[in-house]
Amino acid sequence: MKHCIKLIMTSVFAALSACGTQKENADDFKYTIDSFADIKVMRYKIPGWENLSLKQKEYAYHLAEAAKYGRDILWDQNCKDNLRVRHAVEAILENYDGDRECPDFQKFTVYAKRLFFSNGIHHHYAEDKFFPECEKAYFASLMSAVGIEDGELLEVIYDPAIYPQRRSTESSGDLVKLSAVNFYEGVTRDEVEKYYASIVDPKDPEPISYGLNTKVVKGADGKVRELPWKIGGIYSPAIEKICEELLKAREVAENDIQKRALGLLVDYYTSGDLRLWDAFNIEWVKDTLGTVDFINGFIEDYNDPLGRKASWEGYVNIKDAEASRRTEILSANAQWFEDHSPVDPRFRKEKVKGVSAKVINAVCLAGDSYPSTPIGINLPNADWIRKEHGSKSVTIANITHTYDYSAKESPKSNLTEFAYSKEEIERAKKYGTVADEIHTDLHECLGHGSGQLLPGVSTTAMGEYASALEEARADLFGLYYTADPKMVELGIMPDAEAYKAEYDSYIRNGLMVQFTRVELGRPNTEAHMQNRKLIAEWCFEKGAEDKVISRKKRDGKTYFVINDYVKLRALFAELLAEIQRIKSEGDYEAGKNLIETYAVNIDPELHKEVKARYEALNLKPYGGFINPDIQPVMSEDGQVSDYVPVYTDDYLGQMMLYGKKYGTL
Repeated sequence: MKHCIKLIMTSVFAALSACGTQKENADDFKYTIDSFADIKVMRYKIPGWENLSLKQKEYAYHLAEAAKYGRDILWDQNCKDNLRVRHAVEAILENYDGDRECPDFQKFTVYAKRLFFSNGIHHHYAEDKFFPECEKAYFASLMSAVGIEDGELLEVIYDPAIYPQRRSTESSGDLVKLSAVNFYEGVTRDEVEKYYASIVDPKDPEPISYGLNTKVVKGADGKVRELPWKIGGIYSPAIEKICEELLKAREVAENDIQKRALGLLVDYYTSGDLRLWDAFNIEWVKDTLGTVDFINGFIEDYNDPLGRKASWEGYVNIKDAEASRRTEILSANAQWFEDHSPVDPRFRKEKVKGVSAKVINAVCLAGDSYPSTPIGINLPNADWIRKEHGSKSVTIANITHTYDYSAKESPKSNLTEFAYSKEEIERAKKYGTVADEIHTDLHECLGHGSGQLLPGVSTTAMGEYASALEEARADLFGLYYTADPKMVELGIMPDAEAYKAEYDSYIRNGLMVQFTRVELGRPNTEAHMQNRKLIAEWCFEKGAEDKVISRKKRDGKTYFVINDYVKLRALFAELLAEIQRIKSEGDYEAGKNLIETYAVNIDPELHKEVKARYEALNLKPYGGFINPDIQPVMSEDGQVSDYVPVYTDDYLGQMMLYGKKYGTL
């Protein structure tokens, strides 16, 4: 999906309407509903729901049900013992009749909330294992009180040596064996890579995404084989329920394209045939007129240390027609942007096909998009489909709006803490919202779909560095064009100065603020954070002689200040050209060198300073969401007369409900 997961620091980020003005929360709806550890939980509204027809609402309802039935798949994919831990925690929350007000139970409850938020025992973003703050003996007593005696499970929860990282990023060692993800069993990295080398045809003009929907195992006979995730295979109970709801949705789809796409998706889930997955994506890309849209499947490979296996994900949304005008302008001009990209002409698409972009409002988040979700999406991921058939890009308006409204509920802001000057702060207030969303639009609508591989270059050539490099490529595309006069000419950017607010924010974030999310002493491992650090650090270093960016001190605090925005844009262009070359030529060593030089290691003193300054603000660096509950309304004659969203504010309640209603594994 090539998610654009920007670092949304609570009081800076704001959303905008089609004309770029900040919307206000006109009612008393409370957006922030819970906070714990380093997380705050929000709820979002569904603007435009009331304007849907009954048939469209029914279509969205069944798509949302299909999405929620995939929840257990992701938990199991993240670590094979995740569901065991969750079921034990759910049993305690539901059945424990002891003292629930004591400090130890409160600590247990925080662990439960973190577990649900991360879809497992590893931090949803940093990917390190986290632990209960209550003692192991107390946790054992809770389990015993509800009839669970499982010493092995306690070790899984408490022993730091068991499953230390969901996805390992160690530069030495076997990434497959060091990662907790449940994509491989009994095999080494070398065995996996040799297996795929033996079955992949690098000359195939329409290459299959080999391994996207399978687990690789080594049997007692010593042979390496794949076990598919499909009906009759792994995750069959969940996939059967998903397909039941997809078929119900198909009956009330808005058009024939949607019906054909859903039929292909069910066929794919039934067979596990990746050619059918490709056929589904080609058909899905064609649907640009429907109001209701969805994502459902094994899609993103970020969690796989080898970049092959896809995590399960679901998303349901409706189009915001008014706000989509901006993205439609970008789509209509996609060829101009491709032709004027500062990359080698060999790596540009001669003809950009089928780029569609829109602004949407989320209806349901699921799988790898729940509770933490991206703010922009671009699909499908297969480069050959993008080249021959196009792609869809979306900016998710009600999610960004919710971040903004939630930030206003907090009395403190990180902008005044980390921005150096009054001028920078005022520029952020005036332009920050519109500039940030336009960068997201460029990243998703055009950036991910830009460029092309040279003939014979594998889509997996970048290996474990692919995700960070791809996000950097799309971000650089957006950064370069955010400052282009064409953006003002098209009426997208308000004036020629507005882009500076995004440059300020990006450098401040990439060099400093985002490290509030990383524990002291730990490297920077998450792909999107690596992308931002790579870009900012590279530009800081390469622009040092011309003092493009300065590192300044005031009152013992560090700041990064842009001195020359024009030269910074030129650096963005230079790095974009190099990363596009790396991807187009499949230059693994050059990509590895960029990531390991600029994206991983954090200055320990700066890290300590940033953490202290941010913690003093009492803000949470991570946010996520619970879903509205779409409920059928029955008429007196027993027919469904409407579907209405119910906006619950009970985070744990929704997690427990989903465990009961949608638990399949």
